[in-house]
Amino acid sequence: MQIDHTLLAKLEKLSHLRIADDKKEEVMGQLSEILGYIDNLNELDTDGLSPTFSTLDGGTPLREDIPRNSSTVASDILSHAPDAADDFFIVPAIIE
Repeated sequence: MQIDHTLLAKLEKLSHLRIADDKKEEVMGQLSEILGYIDNLNELDTDGLSPTFSTLDGGTPLREDIPRNSSTVASDILSHAPDAADDFFIVPAIIE
C-alpha cells in the first residue's frame, strides 16, 4: 500500500497531528515502509497455529497469587522513598 498526500492528510486529521510540509515526504516514505513490513507478515502461513500459540513451553510462567496480610507493607515501600512522613510520600510542591 502506498501512502499519498490525500491519505496523509486524512491521517493527520484523525490523529490530530500536524506534519510540517518539509517532513511530509519523509513521513509518507516511513509509513509506506511500515505497511510494506506488515504486508510481509501477512504472507506468513499461520493456518496451522493455535490462536494461543506461545514459544514458551507450558505457557507464560506465573507466580502463585497468595494474599498477604502484612502491616509492614506501607513502611517497606516508604523506606525506599527519598522523603516520607505519616505513611505518605513527601514531594516538592508544584502549586503555590
